[in-house]
Amino acid sequence: MENETQLQQKPARSKAKRFFVWTILVVILFLVGLCYFKFYFVFGEGVKAGELNYMVHKGYIWKTNEGKIIQSGFKGKAGTAIQSYEFEFSVADQRVADSLMRCTSKTVELHYKEYKGMLPWRGMSRYVVDSIYSVQSN
Repeated sequence: MENETQLQQKPARSKAKRFFVWTILVVILFLVGLCYFKFYFVFGEGVKAGELNYMVHKGYIWKTNEGKIIQSGFKGKAGTAIQSYEFEFSVADQRVADSLMRCTSKTVELHYKEYKGMLPWRGMSRYVVDSIYSVQSN
């Protein structure tokens, strides 16, 4: 009699355990996919050109390379004054950062990748420059 009761309870526990394990696996896979999409999936790529305002190596724990280029443009409908646009970016590759350190106040054309999230060791910006297309003296 006891053996029959034990046999009936084991499959129920086994099914509940199997369901719990599959649920945990699905949740873990979903979180891994979400983290990949947020931090590693390249959302956009492009080229920006302008005068390199600064390039700096900074950070509290992770030292990252940060920079800014100033793009000239015209103000919209309201006025005719010239307005400048700023593009702040991070550089993950140290060789590219070293090259940009020598290009301050020159006109540069940079290729960048846009991510949906920032990683502290990659930089403080969602825009990460990965190569230099051209450098021109002003």
